[in-house]
Amino acid sequence: MSEVVPLRVTAREPRADGVLALTLARPDGGRLPDWTPGAHIDLVLPAGTTRQYSLCGDRWDAHTYRIGVLREPHGRGGSAYVHDHLRVGDHVGVGGPRNNFPLVPSPRYLFIAGGIGITPLLPMIAQAALLGADWTLLYGGRRRDSMAFTDELAVHGERVHLVPEDERGLLDLATWLGTPRPDTKVYCCGPAPLLAAVEAACRHWPPHSLHVERFTAREQAPVRDEPFEVELRRTGTTVTVQREVSVLDAVRRAGVDVLSSCRQGTCGTCETGVLDGIPDHRDAILGDDERAAGDCMFVCVSRSCTDRLVLDL
Repeated sequence: MSEVVPLRVTAREPRADGVLALTLARPDGGRLPDWTPGAHIDLVLPAGTTRQYSLCGDRWDAHTYRIGVLREPHGRGGSAYVHDHLRVGDHVGVGGPRNNFPLVPSPRYLFIAGGIGITPLLPMIAQAALLGADWTLLYGGRRRDSMAFTDELAVHGERVHLVPEDERGLLDLATWLGTPRPDTKVYCCGPAPLLAAVEAACRHWPPHSLHVERFTAREQAPVRDEPFEVELRRTGTTVTVQREVSVLDAVRRAGVDVLSSCRQGTCGTCETGVLDGIPDHRDAILGDDERAAGDCMFVCVSRSCTDRLVLDL
């Protein structure tokens, strides 16, 4: 994880059924690090729990960060703590910001959000509007009252298409994505079934048209089940990574303290350079061309396709 700094909760506002917006600021009111649309922060709660949340406020406000937190009844406890215990005036640790979901230049955008996946898209929409790009938002949710930030989106009028599932069914992806548009970038964030459906619908679009951000990495079997060796080039140590052990844990047991946060291949904190060998990428961050390059990996989840990997550690 990047350096963690203490920030103070300055506002706590319900934005939908089960969604809280938190505003964070330095206790001294000082300037916060700049960020770009698509960025997230690591939120370190008092018990030491770390979770990643997309920044969804005004990127030009240098003194506050805003995040949206969905209460997840079957989650790991972080969102429940935010909803049940965190109050205005409390302090939390914050690492970052870091951006694995950057907005690339385009004359036209199609933004697709599912549920709390609207959060990284809010500053993207603001940026697209500022630059004069053409854009449209498809925003699906289970119920209208569970869809956050709809009041802010209302000012954009017909560019925003709200699709509560209990009223209108699922998003009509076939209509919106059925015809490839070379001048359009598609940005999507939401639950895994939505991402899978959007990926399938964009299969015939030009390369690099679709950009997604995942809450969790895709389930996939490792390329190999056998143990493999990892050489740590800078320390001169070689470790054997057993089937049930992550590269991250094996490296740490060898005395190398690699920074990490999510341990799910979604935050990017543990990115490590690969000097030799072919990594088995199992993260939710790298694009196809980055995976093919094979010069980095996220050691919390990724493994090896070859008998040996050499890492820049």
